[in-house]
Amino acid sequence: MGGTEQAEGPRGGAGFEIRIRGTVGEAFREAFGDLTVTRHRAETVLRGTRLDQAALYGILDRIQALGLELMEVRRLPPTEEPGAASGGG
Repeated sequence: MGGTEQAEGPRGGAGFEIRIRGTVGEAFREAFGDLTVTRHRAETVLRGTRLDQAALYGILDRIQALGLELMEVRRLPPTEEPGAASGGG
């Protein structure tokens, strides 16, 4: 009856950047296999595209379960699909 699905945006989801204090080892990186993981000196940055709200909450739950310190969650601006607007030539 009522709509249980929520709109995910024009491209089926949004991109998110999640910052965690400190750097994570390989074992922790495997827990986020569906995300791009970039380690910096004082933090680890996780990036994912086309994430719906349920997927984002699942990632945040994983961060908490692993005892990692969440610093920031930011929605990324929409980007074009690769090859969607090729310059042709």
